Amino acid sequence: MRVKVTRTELFPHDELSEKAQRAAIEGLYAVNVDDHDWWDGTYEDAKSIGCDIGGFDINRGGDISFMCDDHEATAHAITKDHGDSCDTHKLAAEFLGERDSIIGSADKDEDGEFVDEYQLDARLDEAGEEFARALGEEYLSILRRDYEYLTGEEAILETIKANEYEFTVDGKLA
Repeated sequence: MRVKVTRTELFPHDELSEKAQRAAIEGLYAVNVDDHDWWDGTYEDAKSIGCDIGGFDINRGGDISFMCDDHEATAHAITKDHGDSCDTHKLAAEFLGERDSIIGSADKDEDGEFVDEYQLDARLDEAGEEFARALGEEYLSILRRDYEYLTGEEAILETIKANEYEFTVDGKLA
C-alpha cells in the first residue's frame, strides 16, 4: 500500500491575487440562493397584507402567481404598514383613490341607492384586478432585486467574510 500526502496552502479571500479573488467570487455566484429559501421574507410580507405568492420565475421575462382575496383590505393594509415612499404604498393609494372616484361618480336614485349596482361592482372588480396585477408585478420586481443583490459581488463578499471561507491560491473554495 502506498499513501500520498499533499499539502495545500489556504488563504482568506483578501490575501488572494486579484485574479484569484475574482475566480473565488465567480465560483460562489449562487452561494446565497442555492439551498436557501431567500424569498421567504417577501412571501411573508405579501401574506401580511392578505395576498399569496404561489410561485415566481425571475428568468425568461418573469412571471408571478399572485392572488389577493380582498383588494380594498389589501390596499388599506399596505397604506398602514408600508412606507409612503414604497412603490406598493403608491399603488395602494392610487387604487383607493380610483375606488373612491368610481363610487363617487356612480349614479344614485333619490333615496341615495346606486342605480346600477351591477355596473358599479363590475367597475370596482376591474379596478381591483388591475391593482392586484400591478401589485404582483411590483412583488416580482422586489424578488428580482433581492436575487440580483444576493448573487452580486457585495453580498458574496459579505458571505465569504462572515463564514471565514478559505481558498486555494487559484481561488477555489477549500
